[in-house]
Amino acid sequence: MKKAVILLSGGLDSATILYDAKRKGFTPYCLIFEYGQRHCKEIEQAKMIARRARCHYQAMKISLPWHGSSLLDKKMSLPRQGKIDTKKIPSTYVPARNIIFLSFAVSYAEAIGARAVFIGANAIDYSGYPDCRPEFFKAYQKMLAKGSKTGVEGKMVRVHTPLVRKTKAQIIKMGLKLKVPYHLTWSCYQGGRKPCGKCDSCLLRARGFDAAGMKDPVI
Repeated sequence: MKKAVILLSGGLDSATILYDAKRKGFTPYCLIFEYGQRHCKEIEQAKMIARRARCHYQAMKISLPWHGSSLLDKKMSLPRQGKIDTKKIPSTYVPARNIIFLSFAVSYAEAIGARAVFIGANAIDYSGYPDCRPEFFKAYQKMLAKGSKTGVEGKMVRVHTPLVRKTKAQIIKMGLKLKVPYHLTWSCYQGGRKPCGKCDSCLLRARGFDAAGMKDPVI
């Protein structure tokens, strides 16, 4: 049995990689983080997606009390510029978030004997986060070779980023073929009854569905 740890946020991308891992023959172990984000809706959606996929999941609560991001600090305003500049790092960047999440995921993988970690990072249609870029994952993989038991023993945990060079439209089309339940996903930085349609995440999602020629089932 091939095991894989899936970083599942409840969003469109992470749901897609979960179903991609299943298609590739992995038995998924989903890891869901509550890290003090503005709302818990995405966490509940992630749990529903994991149950829908009939996968084991574990929800972890961690604390980042120093904030440093508009996703963590409600006193900070969310960017709603209408145009996303990927050359600038927005206020929604959570300091070292993917480094933290991947470290938990690799620890989990080593403990359960998994040889793979899947993360739905994307460097094409994204908000410019430095920890979503291919060069970051390449460097992180090199670090695992030197700083983990499996790496030193030549049985290294591999970090899979199947979406990193895909457009949002390509991701959506891929997910539709995999029968990803996009109606269960949540991308909005707000936790309302409906997506705000104005934050960076909503804009990227809307453009993706539009480019794919599909209607977003959440709206």
